[in-house]
Amino acid sequence: MTFNIITLFIFYKIILIAVLGFGLLFERIFNRRTSFDQLGFTGLTGIFFLILYSYISHIFLPHGYTHNMIIVFLGLVSFFFYYRYIKKKFNIFIFFINFSILFLALLIFKTHDDFPYYHFPYSYYLTQYSMQIGIGEFNHGFRTPSSIFYLNSLFYLPVIKYYSFYIPSLLIMGFSNLILISKIFTDLKKKNINYTFYLALLFFAFINIFFYRLQEHGTDRSAQILVFIFLLQLISLLDFKKDLKININCILITLGIIISLKAFYILYIIFFIPLLWIFYTRKKLNIVLEFFQNKLFYIFIILFSLNLLIYFLNTGCLIYPVFQTCFDNFDWSLGTAEAIKMNNHYQLWSKAGLTPNFRIDNPELYLTNFNWVINWFDLYFFNKVSDFLLGLIVLSIISLVLFYQKKKIILKFNKKIFFIFFIIILLLFEWFLNHPALRYGGYVLIAFLIFFPVSLIMSKYNVNFKNLNKRLVIFLLIVTAIFISRNFNRLDNEIKQYKYSPIINTFYYINESHFRIDKVMKKRISNFENCENKINNCDIELKSKVKKVSKNRYIFIPE
Repeated sequence: MTFNIITLFIFYKIILIAVLGFGLLFERIFNRRTSFDQLGFTGLTGIFFLILYSYISHIFLPHGYTHNMIIVFLGLVSFFFYYRYIKKKFNIFIFFINFSILFLALLIFKTHDDFPYYHFPYSYYLTQYSMQIGIGEFNHGFRTPSSIFYLNSLFYLPVIKYYSFYIPSLLIMGFSNLILISKIFTDLKKKNINYTFYLALLFFAFINIFFYRLQEHGTDRSAQILVFIFLLQLISLLDFKKDLKININCILITLGIIISLKAFYILYIIFFIPLLWIFYTRKKLNIVLEFFQNKLFYIFIILFSLNLLIYFLNTGCLIYPVFQTCFDNFDWSLGTAEAIKMNNHYQLWSKAGLTPNFRIDNPELYLTNFNWVINWFDLYFFNKVSDFLLGLIVLSIISLVLFYQKKKIILKFNKKIFFIFFIIILLLFEWFLNHPALRYGGYVLIAFLIFFPVSLIMSKYNVNFKNLNKRLVIFLLIVTAIFISRNFNRLDNEIKQYKYSPIINTFYYINESHFRIDKVMKKRISNFENCENKINNCDIELKSKVKKVSKNRYIFIPE
């Protein structure tokens, strides 16, 4: 099959506009003023509600071609209907420039290592079946579903088929870029240059320099990108002069997507405890009430509950592999013992006791009493974490030098912000103790702990706006140039190593292994039906691993 670059680009833009259309629609329905001059948050709103819809719709029907064409068509109609409400047409220009540059990252041949293992199989399963029960039995990845798979399934369309499965990750990256760019230029226009301005600059640089390889995003980096946005919104919430409703809406939308992408980010709800206490002690009860009177708060709860329901129907656990949330008395339950085993497996992997080519001799002893620390430092801290730290330090030094001014001012800011800094430190300790791999939340925690003090230092400079404009343009051009050059270098390597042809054969590599779960499911269902209809080629033992609960719904029973 020849799949040219123009086809991919057209479908990419169609999906992008459809998602933005749903964002515009739901902003109007819920009277959510983020508003139409912030297309980044409008896009995240579209993603939020599409995730919610996909969770609900998949209970009843598969996300096949016809269903998905209707969804995309409705998104396009919504965009062109509400386009007139976008206040600043300049934002549309920035919007398309941003996503056109990012398109370069979508040209992929070699995918993420987990993509053929469970990212693709799970996304493809959603397009072929309505919700089945007990699918966590098929592989480890099916036990930890992510909303990115549900977004993937909605964009399974004729012609492009499953080659759209990386587009949702790119949309999250692109909408986050727009949010940061919008904040940077809004603050510049209002001459509101404080540490949050520089934080947004550093976050933008980090996302586009460190996370330039889209195929490595998986389910982890998209969530961490949004954590940067979430932290900026939390900081803004402590500035009581801003529109509280807008800020709370953005926080709920962002955190909802983050938790749906990776369940362990439920830990980030801890940020609300000191925030609510601060508001209570400062007699800002209107902010506390705003959370509980907000319609989006209850939609957030629904999305979170659906996330738990999917985990439960896949594994018998509310959050896998947290064994305390597991139930052993259902046909499809994987069991508490299996959850404990897999929890140890994930810890062993993140603590450098397990690699594709190596496994520690005594895992139980290794995971006890910090016995793993020395090996983790030898095999993981050096050179992955150390190289990452070096990159952060270099970026920070370049930023400090580029925006340096001789004159300094007395820094004034809300000292309550240090509560957020303190919680980040607590989360870093939790990360180190339980899952010390950068992909499991480490990137964003370490980056924030470095960028926060750097942004405070930069905010002490006395701003010369004429010079700041020039330096800002230089900074953004450097970041963009690095993103483009690193992706061109990546493409050059893929062309040489895999004979990839991004212009003519644009799609990523797919083989039989990507469809293995679908084949196993079809085999079991077919065998069950053969046994029910008393057809000769019936394997009674295989039938015992499947139960039928309705016309098109089955329970897959673990061995």
